[in-house]
This record gives sequence, C-alpha cells and structure tokens, in this order.
Amino acid sequence: MAANKGDSDIDDILTSEEELEKALCVLAGSDPDNCSYSKGYVKRQAVFACNTCTPNDAEPAGVCLACANKCHDGHDIFELYTKRNFRCDCGNRKFGGFHCQLNPVKEEENVRNLYNHNFSGFYCTCHRPYPDTDDQDEDEMIQCVICEDWFHSRHLGCPVVEPEELQEMVCEVCMNKAPFLWTYAAHIAVPPVIQVGDAEEEVEVDIEGEDRNAGQRKDEEPSSSDERTEPEEAVNRSSPGKRTHEEMTGSPAMATTKIVECKLKELQARGLERLRRGAVFWPYSWRAELCTCTSCKRAYVAAEVQFLLDQSDTILAYEKRGLDEPFGQHPLMALMNSMDRVQQLEVIYGFNELTTSISEFLEQCASEGKTVTVEAVHQLFEELQARKRRRTSDGNQ
Repeated sequence: MAANKGDSDIDDILTSEEELEKALCVLAGSDPDNCSYSKGYVKRQAVFACNTCTPNDAEPAGVCLACANKCHDGHDIFELYTKRNFRCDCGNRKFGGFHCQLNPVKEEENVRNLYNHNFSGFYCTCHRPYPDTDDQDEDEMIQCVICEDWFHSRHLGCPVVEPEELQEMVCEVCMNKAPFLWTYAAHIAVPPVIQVGDAEEEVEVDIEGEDRNAGQRKDEEPSSSDERTEPEEAVNRSSPGKRTHEEMTGSPAMATTKIVECKLKELQARGLERLRRGAVFWPYSWRAELCTCTSCKRAYVAAEVQFLLDQSDTILAYEKRGLDEPFGQHPLMALMNSMDRVQQLEVIYGFNELTTSISEFLEQCASEGKTVTVEAVHQLFEELQARKRRRTSDGNQ
C-alpha cells in the first residue's frame, strides 16, 4: 500500500504541475503590460472581474490581464478564464469615477461585449459561486465553448467522458440555439445513445462510434447510391478527423472523395439521429468537419456561432500561444504549486517587474562606472517593496 501511495503522490505532483502550466498558459496568451482596449474586441483573452469596483448589484464588467494587475492591484478580483471578442471595460462608465491607469480614454460602454452571471461570480445552471464553500461534493467544472459559462459535470445532463478524451463541450441550451449541430453530433461527436431511423429501438455505441448498423435498419440492404461497403463506411464514421494523404495534400491521384455541395444535407440524408438531450462532447477535429457552404454560413451567423469555423478560436489554440511565451516554461512554476490564481498572477507580475528593475539597475551601474555593492542591491529591493506598498495602498482607497 505504501508503494501505491507513493505512486499516487507522484501522479498528484505531475498533475498539479500540468494544471499549473495550463493555468499560466491562459495568462501568457494575453498581454501582461498593455491594456487590450486599443486592440478592439480581442479574439480571445484572459478576462477578470473586480468585485471592489463593480460589485454584484452593479452592471457587469470585465478587465484585461494588464488592468487586473496594474489598475486593480489589491482589489477583490476573480478570474473568468478567457472570453471571446471582448474589449476591456476598465475605467468606463460602469466604474464610476475610477479611471484606467493604462488607457484612460475609453468609450462609456463596450456595446459588443457579452456578459453572463460569471461576471457576478456565479456559474452553472445551479447559479452557485466557485469555489462553493457550501458544496461538499468535489466536482470539476467544464466550460461550454459557445456560451462560455461553466458547468458542474453533474449538471450537464449526460455522462462525462474521461478528461483525455474531452476537448470541447457544448451545453444543451446552446445545442438547441443552433439545432443543426445535433445532426453533426449524431455523426462526429462522442456518442451516447442514438435512435436508429424511425424505429423506437435505441442502440448503444462505444466511444469510437463504431456501430456498423447505425446507418441502416437490419432488414434493409445498403443503398445502391453509395458504392462503399458497409465496413468502410463504419470506419470513416468512427474516425471523422482522419484524412487520406491525397485529401491533405490536394493531390488528384487516387482521389476517391466526391465533391459534396452541403455536408449537412448529406449527413441528414443518412438518417442517423441522436437524442437531443444533455450536453455534447466533441473530438479535436470536429470544427473542421462543419460545412462551409453559403447556406450553412448563413445559419451560423443567424445562430451567432460563426466563430465555430475559426480554428484559432479554440482554447487549445490560445493555450498553445501561451506555451510559446518564455515564462510558460520558467522554473518559477515549481514554486507556485500551492498558490491560488490571484497569487500566481501577483508572482508573475512581481517577477517581470523584478527582472526589469534589476536590468535597469545594472545598466545604470555600468554606464556610471559604479561597482555593484550589497548595500546598493538591498536599497533596490527596499525601493521595490515601497513601490508595491504604495500601489496596494492606492488600490484600497
């Protein structure tokens, strides 16, 4: 048992480091020094809410990473992870007389920003805070990629797949707002229980979706309009993200893929349906499988989900950009395992400020021909501490 416990401890350490790295990637994908307001509605960025400046009974507002640290240092802020097409609200009409220190000239309101109850510190269909001190059940929270609300796994209305299988989730409400997604879900999403044709029979399929009889009833012959054999069709359904070399390179040699005017209509013609209930989990490749014909693009716009066609919109793409940042792999991460996200944010900014100040200090000594002494270094750190205390004091006023 002792050996098993040791293995468990090692796994916990590795998991916490991976989680911390992922958390830091969320921060690294945004600009830590400059207010994002001047960039307009940023495609995706880390967003924070300040409970000090905009309490729960006020209008919801969000601030960017740089403003969370420099304008709201010492305030009661909480992280909203990332938001899509969001523009920093810091210092606008919603903040009363408070002005943004990084970009004081802003419009009174960002009319294209979308807000939900997350900005008041509440999540899921149960409208509870996170972390919830009154909830004793340990339950992970999963974000819907459309509405960007967070849900307890037990409130999704469906079984939750293993974390390594999970990439993107769409909640039931958002599925119904874009009902054509149910057709795609029957073919390319992680399948729960599906209904075959007009029959009342429900067929349970495995995680790979390899149910060879799902596309037709048992007493029917394969359609003559499709020359592919039944096993070939099943393999293609079970691996929607895989493509042949000719398809990936565009080579006409051995081309077997027919030109389809509308992928959605083709899927609908197959008659495969899915119970329209609960959240839906999608594999890595699902966005690439969506039809891009003119009619479907109009449907995406009407349902306000046109961003689903943008591969760079995904959290995975955003975090990958964060991984490329230097501090995303910095040994400093090893010292931050026991810190919450706000403390991590403070350490990151403190580290950046420290390295900048030391560089400026050394350059000044070199230019003036001074020797770097222990006393001078101590004085530098005392000045940095005094600067931090002043910022905290000003923020609490």
